[in-house]
This record gives sequence, C-alpha cells and structure tokens, in this order.
Amino acid sequence: MAQGLFRTAAILGLLAAAGPIAIDMYLPALPAIAADLQTSVPATQATLTVYFVAFGLSQLVYGPWADQAGRKLPLYVGLAIFVAGSVGSFLAPSIEWLMAARFVQGMGGAVLMVVPRAIIRDMYTGAEATRLMALIMLVISVSPMLAPLGGSLLITVVDWRAVFVVLALVGAASLALVHFALAETLPRERRVPVHVGTLWAGVRILLTSRSFMGLTMIGGFGFASFMVFIASASFVYTGQFGLDEFGFSLAFAFNAIGFFGASQAAAPIGMRFGMRRTIATAVVGFAGFTTLLFLLTWAGFGSFPVLVGLLFLANACLGLVIPTSMVMALDDHGDIAGLASSLGGTLQMVSGGLVVTLAAPFFNGTATPMVAAIAVCGWSALAVSRLMLGSDKDKEPAPAQ
Repeated sequence: MAQGLFRTAAILGLLAAAGPIAIDMYLPALPAIAADLQTSVPATQATLTVYFVAFGLSQLVYGPWADQAGRKLPLYVGLAIFVAGSVGSFLAPSIEWLMAARFVQGMGGAVLMVVPRAIIRDMYTGAEATRLMALIMLVISVSPMLAPLGGSLLITVVDWRAVFVVLALVGAASLALVHFALAETLPRERRVPVHVGTLWAGVRILLTSRSFMGLTMIGGFGFASFMVFIASASFVYTGQFGLDEFGFSLAFAFNAIGFFGASQAAAPIGMRFGMRRTIATAVVGFAGFTTLLFLLTWAGFGSFPVLVGLLFLANACLGLVIPTSMVMALDDHGDIAGLASSLGGTLQMVSGGLVVTLAAPFFNGTATPMVAAIAVCGWSALAVSRLMLGSDKDKEPAPAQ
C-alpha cells in the first residue's frame, strides 16, 4: 500500500507542479517584462492577477465535469489549453496581449488544482489523504526551490520569453504523463451527471456547511498571503534590498522550504493531536508571526534577515494548515468531490486575487505594504478559525494516544 501511495504521490505531484511552475519560474522575469514591454509595475503584477482569477473561476467547470466524465478527459483538455496559453505568452508583443495569454494559461492550469484533489478523495480520506497530499507537496516543492532559479538563468542566457517555451514543454510532458501513467479513478457507476438542479443542490450543501466553508476560507487566506508575496516579492527584493534575479530566487526558495518542510509533518501531527486542533494552533502561529513582521517593518526594523526569517516561520505554520484543510474540506463530500474541490479552489483563488488587487494601489516598492497585506491574511484566517471551526458540530476522530 505504501508503494502505491508513493507512486500516486509522484504522478499527481508532477502534474500538480505544472501550475506552480507557471508562477514561480515567471517571478524573476517580472522586472524584465516591465522594462521590455514598457509598462508599469501594477500592470505587470496584473499578469499574475489575471492568471489567478482564471485559475480560480475555471475550477467551477472542471470539478463538475470531472464528476461526470471521469478524471482524465478534463486533464487532457485543460493541459492543452495550458500549452496554448504558454505559446500565446511567448508571442506577446504588449502587456495587454500577455494578460490575455496568461488568462488562457490560468484557464488550463486550473485543472491541475481540481482533479488531483478529487483523485485523492477517490482513493483516501482522513490522515491517509493528508499524508498523500503532503507527499504531493513534497514533489511540488521542486517548483519554488528550483523554478525561480531556472527562470533567472533563462533570463540571463536568453530572455523572459524563454520561460514560456519551457512552460509549453512542461504542459506537453504533463499530457504524456496523464496518458501513459495515470489510471482513471472514478468508475462509470460512480459518475454524476451534471444538471443545473443537482449542481445547485451540491453547491448549496457546500456553501451551508460550516466545516467546508471554514476550512476552505482558512486555506484561502493562506493562499492569499502567498499570492501577495508572489506579486510583490521580486520588486521588493530587487528594489529595496538590491538582490539580482539569482539572489531573489535563492531567497524565494528559502521561504518555500519552511512551507514544504512543515507540510511533511502535517499528517503525523494531525494523527497525534487531531486535525482541527493542528489547524487551529498553526493558524495562531501564522497570525502571530505575520503580525510581528508587520510591526517590526512598520517601526523601521524590517531588515532583510528579519523579513526572510519571519516569513519562513509564517510559511512553516501554513505548511501545517493548507494540506490538512484541503483534504478535511472534502472528507464529508466524497459523492461530489470534484464539485467540492472546484468550488473550494475557486473561493480560495478569487479571494486571493481580490486581496492582491486591493493591496496593489498601496505598493510603493518597499516591504511595508506587502507584509501589511500578509498580516491581514493572518488575522482573517485566525478570525475564521475561531468563528467557523470552533463551533462546528461535526466530530473528528480521537487523536492517537
């Protein structure tokens, strides 16, 4: 069983990594894109925002479709769209063209958020599902650790457009992986036809579930903090702190180690102390570290080591929160796992895009607006944890003794 778990984690992790690679490899290129296309920093950041919005909204399509048609067909179509968006981004002559191409790329990449989560729910629940999700995140961890380094190298040797050539090749390789290595996990007898009535009934069940909404929004504010960092960090690190593209990539990778390292401990800690208790405690840590970072930065003590160190600790807390909340949100909804996965992903991505949009006018090239927005995400996650999870009536299994 362990061998099958690791094989599944490797396949799903490689597939799910394509979406983050489309973001992480692109980050060192943001200043170069702004200069080459002669546009502003907010307009360049908007190419990330439109990707996230398309990524979020398109999940509403892939989830129900995956419940009706099985898991593989939506993967084929979504990855083909991802490749088309990557080619369009490579050809972009203007920032407007690049925004449109990134929107298409996000439409395709969204399938890699929805379907792997539904496949996990097809196969496992509870602690085993959390363990599988953590293993997938271990595979995905190559993206924030190596993708920015690869992107900075491409920018140095060729230019920023080479990043999208690589992304098109990643999409094509993912298509081959789906075809040759991934088995269908939803048999025909378990598929759910998509009708407006049944779709709305499923959505209503999810939106009125305190557990689903609470866990989804806690994870959503965690994702929103990542999105704020992703949209701003390259400008802050290269502008305020004087790092080059390679230095930014190393700093970004260090922050990512905190998240992915802690995510590997999420399953055993959850089994020992209880999943909900793990989430509630880690959210307190996330809010505390981000608040401390904001106060130090606002008071003039936000040096580069302080920024990187406290973001490392905050991201480590999120490493316990996000994989656990993602699988727990689906635990009670196995019959509509695709819909639950897509709705949860949409709510998370759209809320994150909204936070980035609201924070963009305050960006001034320094770390203060960035860490302020991240702290707001921490406070919001803590508030949801207290309001939505503390009074949930669903019982969780007793933690291991």
